[in-house]
Amino acid sequence: MKNGTRNVLLGFVAGAAAGAITGILVAPEKGSKTRKRIAKKVKNATKDLSETINEKVDHLKEQVNEVVQEMKDKTEKAEEKIKEKVNEKTQKTTKATSK
Repeated sequence: MKNGTRNVLLGFVAGAAAGAITGILVAPEKGSKTRKRIAKKVKNATKDLSETINEKVDHLKEQVNEVVQEMKDKTEKAEEKIKEKVNEKTQKTTKATSK
């Protein structure tokens, strides 16, 4: 994105935020009512964000557990193959020395 375009977008977002804040502060409601409304919105946004983060963490835990289980399975298979090879070599060595 070009620097000029980025500045225009940043200015637009900052202006929109400033307008929203000004609108809330200049609204014909009592300050206490406005503060309660803002607090409620912040509380709801915090709750939503917390739920989203928890969902993402749970999903990540599931993925990690799947990878760990997959690695355990692969390790067990590799261990079995190594044991088979060792047993084959041991049997060959036993047969060769017993002749």
